[in-house]
Amino acid sequence: MTPDRSAAHADDLSRLANGVLWPGFFGAELPDWLAAELRGGLAGVVYFAQNLSPHLDRLSAAIHDANPRALIGIDEEGGSVTRLEGLTGSTVPGAAQLGALDDLAATRATGVELARRVREAGGDVLIGPVADVNTDPRNPVIGVRAFGAQTGLVSRHAAAEIEGIQGSGVAACAKHFPGHGDTAVDSHHGLPRIAGDPAEFDRVHVEPFRAAIAAGALSVMTAHIVVPAWGEAPATLNPRVLGMLRAEGFDGVIVTDALDMAAIRESVGIGGGAVGALAAGADLLCIGNPTNPGDAAAVDQDQRDFHAAKDAIVEALADGTLSVQRVAEAGARVARLADLLAAERAGAEAVPPADMRDIVRRSLTVRGDLGAPTGGLAVLDARRRATLAVDSAAPYVVDALAAGGWSRRVDVERAGAAEIAGAVDEARSAASASGSRIAVLVDRIDTDEAQRRFVAAVADAAPGAVVVNVGLPGADVALPVVDVRASSRIAAELAREMLVRA
Repeated sequence: MTPDRSAAHADDLSRLANGVLWPGFFGAELPDWLAAELRGGLAGVVYFAQNLSPHLDRLSAAIHDANPRALIGIDEEGGSVTRLEGLTGSTVPGAAQLGALDDLAATRATGVELARRVREAGGDVLIGPVADVNTDPRNPVIGVRAFGAQTGLVSRHAAAEIEGIQGSGVAACAKHFPGHGDTAVDSHHGLPRIAGDPAEFDRVHVEPFRAAIAAGALSVMTAHIVVPAWGEAPATLNPRVLGMLRAEGFDGVIVTDALDMAAIRESVGIGGGAVGALAAGADLLCIGNPTNPGDAAAVDQDQRDFHAAKDAIVEALADGTLSVQRVAEAGARVARLADLLAAERAGAEAVPPADMRDIVRRSLTVRGDLGAPTGGLAVLDARRRATLAVDSAAPYVVDALAAGGWSRRVDVERAGAAEIAGAVDEARSAASASGSRIAVLVDRIDTDEAQRRFVAAVADAAPGAVVVNVGLPGADVALPVVDVRASSRIAAELAREMLVRA
């Protein structure tokens, strides 16, 4: 092969690899390296919190200028998971709230509003809804992100939200196939294994994805989970599992969950995961968030992770380990999706903003007697620390609930009896001085014994206190509970409205 032909061949392989890659990146402006890859056929990008600024629309325009077919993905579920309102908290209902309300019109309306916001930001793919059935109450990564624990409920609401999202130039991406609801391990940190009867798993957990396909979902995201009955490879890398999607008649884009998650990074690596996922039948590879390593992240972590995936694909194409035809097929699916969305946007009418407060208000439920409203709230925040998937300890929840009043964070898993007693005494003093009552903010009162013990300690010392639960409802405790089912600003504001005099 002559040097010119060799260079052309290398360029062809580079463009082929780029057409199936979906990286995250640092900064609120388009980096030069990323602009060059976009001009070289990169499939698009995924936005994370570090990319947000008041000028997000300009960043999106720059990405689309570099590659008009680029797909911008945004993880905007509403409720506890938001990118567009990451600093202030979501003002859109979350899945558990919608499932508790069980009003399909409300779920469709939520999908429409989520899509409007994604489109306004210049996005193309809304990475949602969650179609997982949360059957394991200990689940550390799904929880209130799911519509519920019943297959039928999740199926009908996933379909309704997809119907609301799609049709105006935004694609839904149902996740996490074949179902991440029956796990007690976070795939950001390990590789969950789901044993048991595969027929039962199919009936309970795969069924909502059938509903999503029937509703016209344009993309589906995989899960990094192992179902031993279907093989020892994670679903993302398992041709049998991904083949199940195609057997159901799905011809849209199969998207991987992030390849930088520990379930992949610490087993086969990002490069091995990229090649394996394509070989298994995936079409678009989400590389992940370069801030995930935390303080260990390199200043060029975004480029390192991107090239770990791209270079491995190019090498596998060059040596024949990976079929050129398979990668070309994947890239063609991604390009078709981009073309379809562009055509939809060209003919779509503008959608006015919608106020979601009434939907969220109707989803809040109360256990016990709240008593009369008081002049304010002194908030004891007993929530768990944030995870990579959900910022369950987000400060905007406390800010909205306390509204400028007294608050204190208590790490109830680590705090000793003296520290807990001191925090409760401080809360009692603050509440007494301001004519307020104590509100205990929790997120895992259903399964976390430390949170339940803390609530019991508060009840003993301050029987007029109340619990605000942003997690899933659980067994009754010694205090009245407002179940809001989302760590969101709007949910906290509405819980406060129930508890405080106007």
